[in-house]
Parts: sequence; C-alpha cells; structure tokens
Amino acid sequence: MKFDVVMPQMGESVNEGTIIKWHKKKGEKVAKDEILFEISTDKVDTEIPSPAAGILTEIKVYEQETVPVDTIVAVIESENGLSEKKDEKSTTEVLAEEKLGISSEIKAEDLIDIVMPKMGESVMQGTIIKWHKNVGDKVQKDETLFEISTDKVDTEVPSPADGILAAILVNEQETVDVGVVVAKISPSGFVLKISKAETGKGKRVEEEKIEMKKESITPVVEAKPEFKEAGATRFYSPLVLNIARKENISFEELETIEGTGIGGRVTKKDILNYISSGRKPQRIEIPVKETISTSKPTAIKPGEGFVIEPMDNMRQLIMNHMIKSRDTSVHVVGIQEIDMSRVYNYIQKNKDSFFEREGIKLTYMPFIIDAVIKALKDYPYVNASIDGTNVVRKNYINIGMAVALDPMGLIVPVIKNADEKNIVGLAKAVYDLGTRARNKKLLPDEVKDGTFTITNYGVFGTLFGNPIINQPEVAVLGVGAVTKKPVVIEVDGQDMIAIRPMMYISLCHDHRLVDGALAGKFMMRLKEYLEKFEG
Repeated sequence: MKFDVVMPQMGESVNEGTIIKWHKKKGEKVAKDEILFEISTDKVDTEIPSPAAGILTEIKVYEQETVPVDTIVAVIESENGLSEKKDEKSTTEVLAEEKLGISSEIKAEDLIDIVMPKMGESVMQGTIIKWHKNVGDKVQKDETLFEISTDKVDTEVPSPADGILAAILVNEQETVDVGVVVAKISPSGFVLKISKAETGKGKRVEEEKIEMKKESITPVVEAKPEFKEAGATRFYSPLVLNIARKENISFEELETIEGTGIGGRVTKKDILNYISSGRKPQRIEIPVKETISTSKPTAIKPGEGFVIEPMDNMRQLIMNHMIKSRDTSVHVVGIQEIDMSRVYNYIQKNKDSFFEREGIKLTYMPFIIDAVIKALKDYPYVNASIDGTNVVRKNYINIGMAVALDPMGLIVPVIKNADEKNIVGLAKAVYDLGTRARNKKLLPDEVKDGTFTITNYGVFGTLFGNPIINQPEVAVLGVGAVTKKPVVIEVDGQDMIAIRPMMYISLCHDHRLVDGALAGKFMMRLKEYLEKFEG
C-alpha cells in the first residue's frame, strides 16, 4: 500500500511550508511516527513524523523548497507491498539472472545496479574520471563511489546503499550513455573478483570472467564488452576512438600505441601522451558514433614559445554543447539598463540583520530572480521551449543559474519551482546550489529541467555580454555588474544629474519563437519590477 505524505497546514492562515531538512533518504526504512522531515512556515518550525511504516520510495519536494499546503512531498510504501512487487519478476529480470548465472539461492535483488546518472536535460553521455573504490571494497551509503565528467558538470557520484562493490563494468576514462550500468553493489556482502585471464592479441576482453564468492556459491558474471572495429586486434573505448577521430589517427596507427590499461588496452592518457610526443597527423577517417570535435588538428609543435595541452573532457563537451546551441537557436540579443537604487538601498539596510538571521549574505541575485519570475509569468512564451514545429509552454518555472568552476568550467544548477519561493527562499537556494556546485556535490536532478537561465558575469566586473542559450530553452539573461554612475533623472519636472547604482542586462533570445517585440516587453517588465521594488 502507498501512503502520500503531504505538506501539513500548521495554522489557519498558513498556506505554504518550506522543507528545511529530510531525516530520511529515498529507499530507507521508516517507522510510523518516526521523524521524517522538518518544515518552516511563517508560524512555526517543526518536525513532521511519518504517517506510516514502510520504505520511503519517492521524495517529490527537496530541502529549501517551498510548496503549498496539501502538496504531496513524498511517498511511503509498505514493505508488504514492495515484497509483492519483488515476487512479480519480469522476463527481463529472469533473463538477467540467467545471464549472470545467479542460482535460486541468490536473488537478482541482491545486486544493486549503479548507472551513469543524467546530469542535465541535454546530457546523453558521461565519462568516468576516477573510481574511489575497488572491487571488493566496502562502501557506505552516500560515500563517494566515482567521479564523472559531462558537458554540464564534473561531479562526485555517491553510493546509493551500504555494501560491497561487487563489480566495475566501466573503467576510468571510458565514456558511456546515460543509464548504462557502470557498477554493481552487493548489500548482502558478495565479493566479486576479476580473474586475471590471458588477454593477448585477438583475445576478446569479454572472455574475462568475474567470480562471485559467498561461502560455497560461485556463479559467474561476464564482464562488459569493449568496442572493437573490424581489422583491429584490440578493443577501444568510445573516448579513445573519439580522440583518434579528432586527431585523424588510423586504426593501423592506433594499434602501434602502447597501452597501459587492463590487458594492454589504450587509455585516454596513453593516446594523449602519444599525440603530445609529436606524431604526424594523418587524414584517415575512423567511423565512430559521435565525434568530440570537428576542429582540425593543430600544426603547432611544443617548444616554440608556448605549451600545448589537451582540453579536458568537460571543456570539450561544453564546446560541443555551445556549438550545438549556436546551430540550433537563432540568437538575437537585446540590452537594457536598470536603476538598482531601491534594491541597493534595501540590501544596505538589511544585509547585517539578514546575515545574523539566515547565516548567508544578501546579494542582488535573489531580487533579480524574483523579478525574472514575475516577468516570466507575464510573458510565458519566454519560459517555453520548441519541439519541432510545436511550442511547449511550461506551467512551472525552474530557474537555472550559471556557476563558474575553478579553474575552468561551467555548470547550471536549477532552482526547481522557483516561483514558489520568496526572496529568503531564493537567497538560500542560490547560496546552497552555488556552494555545492563549486564543491562537486550537486545531485543529478539538480542540473536538469530548467526553463530559463540567468548568467551573472557581473560578479567578475563585466558590464554586459552576449550569452549563449542553454538548450532547449528559448532565452538566457545576462546580468552585468552594478556600478555607480551619473545618470539623468527627472525631479519635479526638471532634469537633473544624480549618482545611481546602475546595471546592464542582456537578453539573448531564440528568434524562432521570441521576436524582438516580445523580448523588449519582457526586459521592460523586468526593469519595472526591479526599479519599483518595495521591500
């Protein structure tokens, strides 16, 4: 049986609540009346007990999100209901058990699949940068298991459960599609060990076996096959093949590269070292599913007064993502100037008390986001997307905010249902997501499903710029630095020069849907909301 957990009404006039903290995570057991989460309203901060015993199967509203009373925030399912589901095995599950060689004494449920997470709506692949655990190591729930790189983010991926790392199916520097199983965890303590099979030339890697040992039970699991092209005597990961395609390295030349990976396989480091050693580019096509870059190989050689270094995976993917956006949307930019006096004065008056009360600094960004939300409600087509010849109008507002990573890189965490938050809630969301983005602690769900993006290049002192649209959105707002400058104002019908804190904004919009008139109206409305702000 399923139990819907809703946002409670904590007073006759209370219409919404903010979740401060979850005491349980998805998949964990919870007892009836055990504390499930904490909420904050304008009346009270309190702990909310679970209405039933079972498994927390779904969390719909996350920490620091504000939702109306009676909104379903989570789902709890009784263990009896889950047991009944487990008894109803699909054909796929049965075939999987047969393929893995799992006997009737060991159930498929004993192994937890770890998949490549989806780190953004347009992200289709990810590259494993580093494994923090080896096969056979103990791993705790939420402990970092591996690191991945995509065009959205380099981030650490935590383990979803306690147990033993039973198998690693995708090695470091290998690129796979979202949803592909990269590892398996055994919560019941199975230890899987890769046997050192011979892997000479022509030996298929998938012939290596993984032995699962628990007492006397030793079923066998086949390892994940690598990619091999006709005529090649070794197997190559998609990442290596992509680099080879970029550098015009033939299969014959690829075969000459010494591999340091398992079974002599060529790793990303091997091929990049080979390229940097000064090999001559050859114009030979290598058929692969997807290329990293269409740029021509450089003729520049090291030692001529500069250093040549390959782009990391994240930078390459950002490059391709930006090129795709440029070639998809018809980019047009408009610029507006805004007098930030009222917001500036409010911040100066309240920044100290706000920091004492909330523990974070009060910045311009939550006020800008609040004004953007109001303007998007007035002009919903700016919050839409394009699907072929159809316009997809969103009934929700998810604001993406670009965060610069050190030393290079960019990620766009998303404030979900931003229109349900006030200035304080937005300030907390901006601080939380920004901090975790820079520390590589974002969750996959926190970098997808955005409807409108804001990039604050003003934090670096830039006045205005021409940002690129974050697909599949139809507009992106660039925010410049707030600087004091002389402007002409009208007082009692007379023109006067005054010093005001001014800010430029630039709206880059997709002319396929958002034409100049709509973009201009949107920016004017945004300007009105900021210049007429009342705290």
